[in-house]
Amino acid sequence: MDNPFVCDCSNAAFVQWVKTNNQTQVANAYQYDCSFPPAKQGTKLLDMDAESCRTDVNFFCFVSSTCLVVLTLFVPFTYHFLRWQLAYAYYLFLAFLYDSRRRKKADHLHYDAFISYNVHDEAWVYGKMLPVLEGEQGFRLCLHHRDFQPGKPIIENITDAIYGSRKTICVISRCYLQSEWCSREIQMASFRLFDELKDVLILLFVEDIPAHQLSPYYRMRRMLKRRSYLSWAQAGGHAGIFWQNVCRALENEDAENTNILTGPEC
Repeated sequence: MDNPFVCDCSNAAFVQWVKTNNQTQVANAYQYDCSFPPAKQGTKLLDMDAESCRTDVNFFCFVSSTCLVVLTLFVPFTYHFLRWQLAYAYYLFLAFLYDSRRRKKADHLHYDAFISYNVHDEAWVYGKMLPVLEGEQGFRLCLHHRDFQPGKPIIENITDAIYGSRKTICVISRCYLQSEWCSREIQMASFRLFDELKDVLILLFVEDIPAHQLSPYYRMRRMLKRRSYLSWAQAGGHAGIFWQNVCRALENEDAENTNILTGPEC
């Protein structure tokens, strides 16, 4: 009777045993008073709500540890195998938001074409492309080394350039295929292509890249099966015809009326 009973969850199993055990009888069990905690002093031990203490701690620990292990495995797996897909989805989402805002503006085109190229192909772009398209034909081109706004996030500059130009010309080489930023540029341009259903993307190969080397770039391979392209390597000595085809592609608004543009075969 004078034992100091603690009326908390540490004695919940004892209280439950006293109430339900049919083989052992605890004398005067219903007269035991609570000594601790102070808030329950004077109350009866068997009046304690033992049901509220029936939380399965072991099960909770099991669930928590399992979730932690799964999360620990999921994060590196996602980073290693799905990081580019997630990045692709992220930038497509940014492009979608940008396109929604752009449609509210009446005048949004500032260039005839945005030139997406790798820095290793800069000499070809400035030495071969610009003199013809800007110098002779008068097209207004957007180049990231020249026309991107300083201090502005690179991804915003890319999005502004793609959506601020009538078309995007991707100057594709082996270096281009290995560039992370070039990959993002062609992904955004292809999103605009499928979003607007217009011929806004021109693929220009400055190197003869075999089909098996394009195997890792499955999106580009799928695009080449459905779209026309230009090949500087196949143009050979017919540079005049090649640039004529480039100008035709820049002026053309209907993707379905454009043939395979490879230079001398046109």
